[in-house]
This record gives sequence, C-alpha cells and structure tokens, in this order.
Amino acid sequence: MTHRRTPRRRTRTLAAVTIAIAGAVAPGAVADAAPASPCTPGATYGPPLPTTSVTAQLVRGGFNFLEGPTWDQRTGTLLLSNMQNPTGPQGVQPSSVLRFTPPSTFDTFIANSGSNGLAITPDGTRVLAATHDNRTVSAYSLADRGRTTVAANYQGRAFNSPNDLTIGRDGSTYFTDPNFQRGNRADEQGGRTSVFRVRDGVVTLVDNTLSQPNGIVLSPDGTTLYVGAGGNNTIVKYTVATDGTPGNRTTFAGIRTPDGATVDCAGNLYWASYDEGLVHVFSPSGQQLGTISAGRNVTNAAFGGPDGRTLYLTSGVSGNFGLYQVRLNVPGNPY
Repeated sequence: MTHRRTPRRRTRTLAAVTIAIAGAVAPGAVADAAPASPCTPGATYGPPLPTTSVTAQLVRGGFNFLEGPTWDQRTGTLLLSNMQNPTGPQGVQPSSVLRFTPPSTFDTFIANSGSNGLAITPDGTRVLAATHDNRTVSAYSLADRGRTTVAANYQGRAFNSPNDLTIGRDGSTYFTDPNFQRGNRADEQGGRTSVFRVRDGVVTLVDNTLSQPNGIVLSPDGTTLYVGAGGNNTIVKYTVATDGTPGNRTTFAGIRTPDGATVDCAGNLYWASYDEGLVHVFSPSGQQLGTISAGRNVTNAAFGGPDGRTLYLTSGVSGNFGLYQVRLNVPGNPY
C-alpha cells in the first residue's frame, strides 16, 4: 500500500447489522433491548448479488476521507469515520464519527474521535473504534459518547495505528495494526505490522508476519477469522477455537490492495479493493461470485437498513469521498 500519507485505511471493517424491531427508536436514542439478528438460524440463502457485476449508487459526496461504516440497529443509523489530512509536527490525522440517518441526513456524532474502523458491540450500547489519535482501541458509549480504552498497548509498547476491528461472540476484539496513521511518531513495534486480540483488557498477538494488515472480519459462526494483508495483496484466514484463540493460517484469496470487509448471513465475504474501486464478493470456499463498483478507492463496506440487505460503501479520492449504497439479496451478518 502506498497511501500512508493520505487519510486511510481502516477498513472494517466490522459492520454491525440487525433487523429492525417494532417500535423503532428515534435517531440518537438508545433502546433497552439488545438488537435482533437478521440471520435466520438454519436458513438457506441464494446468490447474494442480483448480477455478477453490480454498481452502487452515491448517497452523498464531498467528504474528505470516509472509513469504518457500521450500522446502529437501535437507532436505524450508520456511523462512519471522516478522516482529515495530517496536522502538526507528528503528522496525525484528525477524524470524527459522522452519523447518517437515511435517506439523506448527516451530522457529527462524535467530534475529535481519532477513529478509523468502527464496530457496534453486540449489546448495542457502545461503538468500538480503532483510534489512531492515541494509538489504542477505544470504546464510545452510544448513550453519552464517553470514551474508554479497550486496548492500550502490547507488552508496554505503543501500537502503530490501529486500523480495523471485529468482535467475536466470546467478547474478544480482533484488530489490525498497520502503520498508515502512525505519522511521525516513534515506531515501538520494531518494524512489525500485526494482528492482535484483546479480551478483558488482555492483549495477545495473533500474527506479526503480515505486511500492512488492514480489513478484518469473522465468519458468522465465529470459527474463521479473515484478514486482508495489504502489502501482500492477499486475504488470509485463521481457524478460531471455541475459546476465541486463533490457530492455523492459510491463504483464502488474492486481491489487489485489500481494504475493509464485511460478511453476510450466508458467510459470503465482501472485500474492498482500494486501488480497483471495487468490492469483491467471495463465497466461504473462496470462489469469486462477482463485484460491486463504487467509484474510486473503496475503503470499506457494511450492511445495514431495516432488513439488513443494504450494503453501504465508502469510496472516493482524498478530499472528495462519498457514501454509496446498493440493495442485495442476502442480509448482512451482525456483530
């Protein structure tokens, strides 16, 4: 990847999607009940795409650099990071969390969030954020927007710039740590870019041999962890034990500049290719099922909407990014 100087790259990665419940709450409010899932246990799903080549439609453009979309089912809104150009002697990129209320309303939900990748927690009360401003993983309360630290460092050494994350059923958070937003701050990871897991405040290393790991997502059953290795133009996968411990790594697919990703209820993967301006759709076996076009430099994707079948994409060129959307056949898997 060659875009370290531009606001960049979470990628998703991690979208939280659930089906709308009766008595939907107003945007910004937080209901008491945990969100319901759009995924029907034991259901059989057909082809995820209407055709093998799909074009997403622009919702709104004119943003500086968008990343990390995640759907808040309780409020029926999409949260996403809007990153700015590097500032100050350390070259850190300011960012804020925007809130999109369909069909067309945008407002600032969390100013100065320092965020890239975002993910709503399974109970729907917090949004986890890969925060490059202080090189940590943070959590923001959706009720009062208060910030807490989820992962502060690894063995006392600061991360590079946490980029994207995904949440496991056991409460583990897996996140990628390339150096895209490290700026001019000291390298405390010895030149390594890594994948980490944090649970109950304890950070463990998953893999420090990948070049610029970026997007990261779990399969719907939680038994497979997928990571985009940006510097190697590949997607790799790890087996995940019942206690959340990642195991054997194999290559899943090849893709140019893999960025953010999401997954649907059938386990199909939707992986953004930054340089191609496409989202590549793969079956769980690795077969490519088609592509979704969204302009240039696609950074991430997330399912949302009342039935979980709307795919939102962030794409554009630095200084003129947009939010795109497309309706698909299979609902997205919640986190």
